[in-house]
Amino acid sequence: MTKCTVIIPYYQREPGILARALRSVLAQTHPDFDVIVVDDASPLPADNDLQEFSLEERARITVIKQPNAGPGGARNMGLDHVPADNPYAAFLDSDDEWMPDHLKNAVAAMSLFDADCYWASIGGGEEFYYHFGVADLAGTTDMVRLSDDPPIVELPDLAGTMLRNWSFLHLSCMVIGTKLVRNIRFEAALRLAAEDVLFFYDCVRNATRTVLSEENGAVRGEGINIFHGMDSDSPLFLKQQFNTWVALDHLESRFPHRAEDRASIESYKQTARNQALWGQARLVKAHKAPQLKQLAQWAWRDPKILRSAVQLAVGKIAK
Repeated sequence: MTKCTVIIPYYQREPGILARALRSVLAQTHPDFDVIVVDDASPLPADNDLQEFSLEERARITVIKQPNAGPGGARNMGLDHVPADNPYAAFLDSDDEWMPDHLKNAVAAMSLFDADCYWASIGGGEEFYYHFGVADLAGTTDMVRLSDDPPIVELPDLAGTMLRNWSFLHLSCMVIGTKLVRNIRFEAALRLAAEDVLFFYDCVRNATRTVLSEENGAVRGEGINIFHGMDSDSPLFLKQQFNTWVALDHLESRFPHRAEDRASIESYKQTARNQALWGQARLVKAHKAPQLKQLAQWAWRDPKILRSAVQLAVGKIAK
């Protein structure tokens, strides 16, 4: 059986973005799929974007409406509704598009190599500068080539590789098998932050086997996604950085790690601390009150942020 359920979390303010994503799904060369769109109390209802599709196409699309729960909560709702006889689930952000052979390549690779976790590469515009493809890992980590057409590889130390830099992984190129569909969920409370990275790591550590494709499976769109567009001037920026720290703390405590992997996690934690404190320093510079309650909550969980604050203050004084 090769049927796949496509899960699209949806929260948009611009018409036509979901329809664009769905057109890329309906154009897949692997025809055996159904689609779950989770309308996360979107300002623009998902139903509006379904009008252009035929009755036959719309019959393959189920829209589930829920109170706003953020991207993780929306994806969890989709996972909870994957039919029991569907062996695969694939994710697509509502503002991204799939390449025509994405599902075909994923299902073929997972079936051939008995894998229950798969990622393809993803392309994007200039705003996606921080992301890189699977092929770019060749010079920095051990890689086993499993197939040339399509180009499928395996990383013996995938968990360690992603802890050093996970920017080659993206949800819109991720497909998972039954074991992960039934047992792994997003931590929905960590909205605005790294709940996707924690999900990635949970899947990698629980998967029987993970394979990756050097070929692009998707193109990142430029629409308004669930929380894209937040910058350091947003009042939610501190919460975002705190949730990132919490996700990393959960990741660190959930599994045993080698010393070098713990160092990678701590480096990311320190980046979250620094980003948060720099954001608060900008507030003070602009004669605005810092978010003391949120900072106190962070310090209670993570006393190291107090040391980071002192170091930042000393650096400012030294300048």
